[in-house]
Amino acid sequence: MQTKVIVKTMPSSDNELSDPPDILSSPPPASFKGQISKYQYAAGSAKENDTSSSASRRPPVKRPRTTTIVVTKPTPSTTLSSPSPRPPKKQRQSSKYADPSKYAHLSPLVDILEPNLICVFVGTNPGVSTALHGHAYAHPSNHFWKLLHSSGLTDRRLAPSEDRSLSSMYCMGNTNIVSRPSKDAAELSKEEMTEGTRDLERKFALYRPEAVCIVGKGIWEAIWRFKYGRRMRKEEFRYGWQDERHNMGRVDEEPEWEGSRVFVTTSTSGLAANLKPAEKEAIWKPFGDWVQRRREERGFVPTGVKEEGAVDEAVKEGLVEEDVVKGEEAA
Repeated sequence: MQTKVIVKTMPSSDNELSDPPDILSSPPPASFKGQISKYQYAAGSAKENDTSSSASRRPPVKRPRTTTIVVTKPTPSTTLSSPSPRPPKKQRQSSKYADPSKYAHLSPLVDILEPNLICVFVGTNPGVSTALHGHAYAHPSNHFWKLLHSSGLTDRRLAPSEDRSLSSMYCMGNTNIVSRPSKDAAELSKEEMTEGTRDLERKFALYRPEAVCIVGKGIWEAIWRFKYGRRMRKEEFRYGWQDERHNMGRVDEEPEWEGSRVFVTTSTSGLAANLKPAEKEAIWKPFGDWVQRRREERGFVPTGVKEEGAVDEAVKEGLVEEDVVKGEEAA
């Protein structure tokens, strides 16, 4: 006699164990032990199914994202070609000492001196252009006349050809430490600079200006060597007014004359580019203010006649750049 075992399954929730399958692959016999083994077989199957189902429900493990940054170095084939280098700037050859005979065909510049001026400017020596034209600071690149105007020493920009009117119009004069012309200061010897300083002391003792304006550091260093027999130390130099012990033109027999005060300002040469134009103007301005104040205190009245067409004539001769003059007039 055969018995057919049918196992009825009930729906279970997600938390309950799974039911055994409806039809067993090998049903146990109908004996008592067989009945027991039936339930053991079903329980065992349920445990296996639960294990497999729980394993299938396990949430997947998220793998951390990794970002890989690849840095590639350009190879010579991919490197952009650099622009071709600029041609080297043509260096100006430095001058060496030149014998006075080299410029013997040029005439020395005439000093603009008379007694009791408010100030006298001291340059190095006449350049070739200045000697050729016969007027002070005549080279177009020289900023002397421009700085005189911007600092208030003159009420307008003068042309080099008006240099002789400095004394009558503004109570100012001009001279140089060395009288002979040359291309630049490098063509002068130390002996010439020393002897030139001795001449300056004589001139200032004779004409006795209130102040002397040294137009350039190199001139003041040469005067220092003459006065003190040694080179000036770096910490001893400064622009502007110098101590009264450095006054020039003193006379031993006349102790009441204390000499001319010294004001050191910048070089006006176009080759002197160690300072910006604004910096040069800032150094010149205090001296311009002082000279204007002394004119007022003295009640100075100009006696010369302004040469109205002098600037136009200077433009024609190439002594003054036309665009610079127009720019100053507009200002």
